Amino acid sequence: MEIKPLHKFPRDTLEQLLSGISFFKAVKQQDSWQYELLLQSSRIISYIPGEIVLKRGDTDDWLYFLLKGRLAVYVDDLGRGELVNYVTPGEVFGDLARLVGQPRTATVIADEASRQSMVFAMDCSIFDDLSSNRPITLQTKLIYYRNTVHNLRWKLEVYRAQHLQHELANRHRQVRLYAGIKDTREELASLHEQAKALALLLLEWNTEFGAPMDATAVRASDHQSLDE
Repeated sequence: MEIKPLHKFPRDTLEQLLSGISFFKAVKQQDSWQYELLLQSSRIISYIPGEIVLKRGDTDDWLYFLLKGRLAVYVDDLGRGELVNYVTPGEVFGDLARLVGQPRTATVIADEASRQSMVFAMDCSIFDDLSSNRPITLQTKLIYYRNTVHNLRWKLEVYRAQHLQHELANRHRQVRLYAGIKDTREELASLHEQAKALALLLLEWNTEFGAPMDATAVRASDHQSLDE
């Protein structure tokens, strides 16, 4: 494992690495100062094949995005049991444990088939105080939680498409969407509660099935209907 602070990367290289992550693209477009602040709370970590990225049972405040390579997900703490899923570039991982206040529920290992896996890690404790505008503004927190809720609903739709008759299939659609005034603290509070409820549901699915299979099994039209 090699941890690199972001100032070690040429700026154009860093921008290229982050170009595939919608959250950072949205923050940069809205507020370049907030974007720079998030970068100060982040780092890039490189792993060689077989190295542990996350270990089941651990706790921390980091959220992860895979930039390069591939990661293998196991439900046991040593990564020697059944392989349940892969993380591919652009995907976020490590978000569920933080949302529900629990230890990590899976072990993530740099895949043996990838020469190197590169991960972008962001300290998410800066998003915890919903009532404060400093250092992270309301608008940036809204982007973060909107993105989180969207990703969770998408993953739950993948499960639903694969198990339409399961008792959990429609539970996430019962988590109420926010219908009030946009760009307010009320919306932020609602998104925060939605994220926790959806994360708990996803953990229920993962406990039973390990992790959803290839998300491409769900049609693009299903993805577009998440907020309906």
